[in-house]
Amino acid sequence: MLNDLNQLNNNYKQHGYFVIRNYFSESEIVSLREVVLNFHDSWKQDNKEFYEEVAFNSSLITGSEYLNSADRIKLFNFISSTKIMQLVDCVIPTAAFMNTQLFFNPINPELKDFWHRDCQYDHDINIQKQVIKQTQVLHLRVPLFDEPGMELVPGTHTRWDNEEEFNVRQEIKGKLSNNNLSTGKTIKLGAGDILLFSADMIHRGIYGMDRLALDILVFDTAGDFADYVDDDCLPEPAILDKIKHPRLFLNSINLKKNN
Repeated sequence: MLNDLNQLNNNYKQHGYFVIRNYFSESEIVSLREVVLNFHDSWKQDNKEFYEEVAFNSSLITGSEYLNSADRIKLFNFISSTKIMQLVDCVIPTAAFMNTQLFFNPINPELKDFWHRDCQYDHDINIQKQVIKQTQVLHLRVPLFDEPGMELVPGTHTRWDNEEEFNVRQEIKGKLSNNNLSTGKTIKLGAGDILLFSADMIHRGIYGMDRLALDILVFDTAGDFADYVDDDCLPEPAILDKIKHPRLFLNSINLKKNN
């Protein structure tokens, strides 16, 4: 397994992502799907207008607003399970938990899948160029149903956009952010697969089928990301005691205490 993890680390360093097929058993996905659908059903009712008009994802899945304690414990234990953590550790040995997101097909047919880097929503162009050379945030995507998957631009976790990529992502020179890129690579995903990729590489989700994917976001404790962590999405002491491997969450809790 060590050789396999070394290869995954090499794949990430070179391309900015790796995918493992059939990583989770059917029973693991069924159990996770039950918890996530409990969240999704409640969230949709509470955010009906937003869901129907502009939404393609939700966040803060581990929070207390839509899940009971039992479901939160299940979710925390999945996120920090040995299967997840060995993949995280092979890329970022000192990782901390940031957030969870749930990606689904938008109800509004006018919404199109779009190319982006996550850092573009927080930083201007010059800062983005610096961010991709520094500590990065990881997405671990776990599809709950078979779906069209993701499109990624390999290597852009460490290099800046070429002219085509920049024009599309910024929607300039007659381009739109949902235009196809010649450098894009499609990664089709099925229930049971896992895709780990850099949040700051150029990427987009592909809408269609029964798309419902849980993303786990983690970051290096050396990075300045503690402010992005919502307190309610971390386990309180009573729940923390029921998490088998709480290191990922303890790292976040300690960072926020010292921030």
